[in-house]
Amino acid sequence: MPTTADRMLIRAAWQRPAWSAAFVMACAVAAATGLALPSMLAAATDAVMRHGGGSGALIPLAAVMAANALGQVTAGLAGARCVTVAQSWLRSGMVRHVLALGAQRGRRFAASDLTSRLLGDVGHASCALPVTASLISGLSTAVGAVVALWLIDVRLGVAFVLGVPPAVLLLRRFLVGSTDLHGRYQRTFASIAVRLSDALTGVRTIRAAGTTNREVERVLVPLPDLAETGQATWRLQRKAIWKGMALMPLIEAMVLAVAGLSVVHGDMSPGQLLAAVGYIAFALSFFGQIDAFMELAGVRASARRISEVLSLPTQSRPARPRSLSPGAGAVAFHSVTVTESERHVLDRLDLYVPAGASLALVGRSGSGKSTLAALIGRLVDPDQGTVLLDGVDVTAMDLDELRGQIAYAFERPALIGDTVADAIAYAHPAATRAHVERAAGTARADTFIRRLPQGYDTPLSSTPLSGGEAQRLGLARAAAQNARVLVLDDATSSLDTVTEAQVTRALTGHFRGRTRVIVAHRAVTAARADLVAWLEDGRIRSVAPHERLWQHPEYRAVFDMADALTTTDPVATTEPLTTVEDR
Repeated sequence: MPTTADRMLIRAAWQRPAWSAAFVMACAVAAATGLALPSMLAAATDAVMRHGGGSGALIPLAAVMAANALGQVTAGLAGARCVTVAQSWLRSGMVRHVLALGAQRGRRFAASDLTSRLLGDVGHASCALPVTASLISGLSTAVGAVVALWLIDVRLGVAFVLGVPPAVLLLRRFLVGSTDLHGRYQRTFASIAVRLSDALTGVRTIRAAGTTNREVERVLVPLPDLAETGQATWRLQRKAIWKGMALMPLIEAMVLAVAGLSVVHGDMSPGQLLAAVGYIAFALSFFGQIDAFMELAGVRASARRISEVLSLPTQSRPARPRSLSPGAGAVAFHSVTVTESERHVLDRLDLYVPAGASLALVGRSGSGKSTLAALIGRLVDPDQGTVLLDGVDVTAMDLDELRGQIAYAFERPALIGDTVADAIAYAHPAATRAHVERAAGTARADTFIRRLPQGYDTPLSSTPLSGGEAQRLGLARAAAQNARVLVLDDATSSLDTVTEAQVTRALTGHFRGRTRVIVAHRAVTAARADLVAWLEDGRIRSVAPHERLWQHPEYRAVFDMADALTTTDPVATTEPLTTVEDR
């Protein structure tokens, strides 16, 4: 039974049916004409020896040789096209799938591991059709040659068939063993790539700590296993090859001995002997398929690694999406639970954010603030419960429409595009230059952008940015969207307090009448919000204005001392907190 990975390879191979059919036909023509050549050569030889002239047999021989050459050239061209198309289909499909997984499911694989699968495994798997066709063509030619030996003389066929069972057993054991080894080798190699990627990300820390040698040792921990796997592969191949090489001369000697005796007794003509020699070579090519079997094993192992990614379910899309109702961005969470690694990041959480209000999410690290913010735009989906935007379940909406109404800015924004202007307009491609510049002004980024060598047209690749400048471009990108809800996930943490206050006032004016949800780590940031939702262990402990919550020591303890010094510290009170249930 074909596996999921096998079915994926079949679909990839037949993305352009015309090219695939041309390739298969060309391979068939090349195999058939190649198989016919020994017989036609034998006929021409016998004609020359018997009648002294062979022009009548030479012309068909030349035609078959020309057809064989044409088939091989066509197979080469069509095969290259099939590989290119399959590679493009696999890569584009894998990229789309990874981007559709969402943040929660996407964390299953490290970025470097995905890169390894996208580049190495896809490149290998895209060769499935040529590899399979080459293997089938080789085996078909070998089987056809055996049949031809039977037709020339039954004794030749019997002599050859006697050596087939051990050869088949040898190839079967080799294929099973090499497939497992290929998979193990690729997994180990990917683990080294992941460790190296982590080291490169933290290279400054490694150099500052003087731990380069220790880090090299950590990255190369899987290397012995990689070497052992590679050596095991070569040992398996070596064993298969020497056994095959030992079988081939024995089989060839048996067949040639029988053929020689047949010629001596007059049962075979010289031409038939010549044909038998050619067909023995074709038949013995069966044993030469070890490399092809090994390559096919590698293709299937790569396909399994790709299939592991594609098998992860993407975010659901409703068959009949609901349109968003008119509104200013009221957000409601009802009994929302999100689980990661068997831990409740959010646990039956209920929260209502009034339309047009600004709400700060406050809590210790791991309390679920960023996860809660991600639920609004379906960057993460809840395992249980519902999230409503202006009364509509976000999972019932068209994803593109939903994400057009939720603008996000992050602590470390990924700036995508060719130029600075492209990065700001990324979520709103139709934005005019004037619109982009207004958004940059709102985020207090216009001044430093104009100081760049080419202003807004400066390539991102040649634009060194500080953390604060990158955050302001991320804020400008959010401001460029005409969204109902603005979500700031610690998006001003790299700004000084004066700049943060200016940006906050500008964003408040820009998004006036619309909802703002702010993941806050600074007390001053929380103080500027209309309400604060205080999270603890994945649940809402209290919703109230910052000034009231600040009276409680446990709330103040959420922030560090530096933030505490920037905020007025009212007299502490032991008054009970107003909880969500009380409200």
